Parts: sequence; C-alpha cells; structure tokens
Amino acid sequence: MSEFALVLSSLPALLRGAENTLAASALGVVLGVVVGIALAVAHEAGGWALRLFVRFYVSFARGTPLFIQILVLFFVLPAIGLDIPKFHAGVIALSLNSGAYISEMIRGGLTAVPRGQIEAARALAMPRPLIWRHIVLPQVFALILPPLTVEFIALVKASALLSVIGVVELTRTAQQIVAATFQPVGIWIATGMLYFVMCFALAALTRRVERATLVYRLR
Repeated sequence: MSEFALVLSSLPALLRGAENTLAASALGVVLGVVVGIALAVAHEAGGWALRLFVRFYVSFARGTPLFIQILVLFFVLPAIGLDIPKFHAGVIALSLNSGAYISEMIRGGLTAVPRGQIEAARALAMPRPLIWRHIVLPQVFALILPPLTVEFIALVKASALLSVIGVVELTRTAQQIVAATFQPVGIWIATGMLYFVMCFALAALTRRVERATLVYRLR
C-alpha cells in the first residue's frame, strides 16, 4: 500500500485520536483553571504556610518535565489505591501542571484590579468569597483570556506525552498504525499536519479573543 493510500485509510482513526487529544487538552485547561484559582486564592488569602506550599507547588510543577509528572502520577495513584482509567490519569496530570501556570496568570491579573474596588467592597462588609466571585475574578479573567487560549494550545501539543501511559490520543494512534504497517513517513506527516491544523485554529481563536478583550477593556 502506498503512503498516500495508507494515510487516507488511516484518516478516520487519526481524527478520532485528534478528538481525544482535544478532549484531554480542553479538560486539562478547565480543571487547570479550577486548580489555578484555588492556588491563587490560597496564596493571596492564606497564611504563610499556605503561601509557602503554593510557591513550592508552582515551582515544582514549572521546574520539572511534564513527562515525569505524568509518569509519577500514573504510578502513584494505583499505589495509594486509586485505580483510575489512563485517560483520566492523563487529564489530571495535565490539569495539575496547567494549574500552576494559570495560577501565575491569575496573580498577574490581580495587579490590574483597582484596589479601590476591593476596599469599597470590604467597607460594605462584603464577604471575601463574594468579593472574589463578583469583583476580582471577572476582571482577572477578562485580562487573562488570551494567555489562557495560548495555554490551551500548549496543552494540545503537550498531550502527545500521554501516549507514554497508553492514552489513545493522536500520537498514540499514529504509533499504533506505524507499528502495524511499518510505513512511518506518511502517517507522521499527516499527524503533524493534524496538530498544525488544531493549533492554527486555536491561534486564530486567540487573536479573536484578544480583540474582544481589548474592546471590553476600552468600554
């Protein structure tokens, strides 16, 4: 079978792998936002011990390879009695890593929130959770939406590492096809093109989000 014919016959499987890649990356970003918010709030509102933990966590997550983090999580979870599917373990690893970066985005965005608004809310005896929910976080997310979409793009590419634990995403699918056919060239070119299409589409979305955010900030 020619390389071109192999790519055409393998395209449905590669597209299913790409769908899993997008699903894992999207879940990783969404859960990463939750982790990032928790870390940012803990750092800003917690005591010194909590701030120290957050700093250590962020430094560890950003200072060690995601590949190692995925392997550690994959082997540690069963050791403590949590036998979860490979896909879920991969998503958790992506979200914990992404959460460290997103927490720093949120902390950076906090500097742009006018302190007078927070002081006014405190003067009105508004509880701290409501201040964060109604005043701080909406403004912060309006500012960090563009870098969040960039983080999504980064996770799409980083999700290829999930193949090492057997998650059948795009890279793992390509590996399986190559192992069965011994024709790597066309399959890997097609796989690279699919990653490019996904990342290009997300980059276009990033530009639209940046323009929309700029309009929002100018109002």
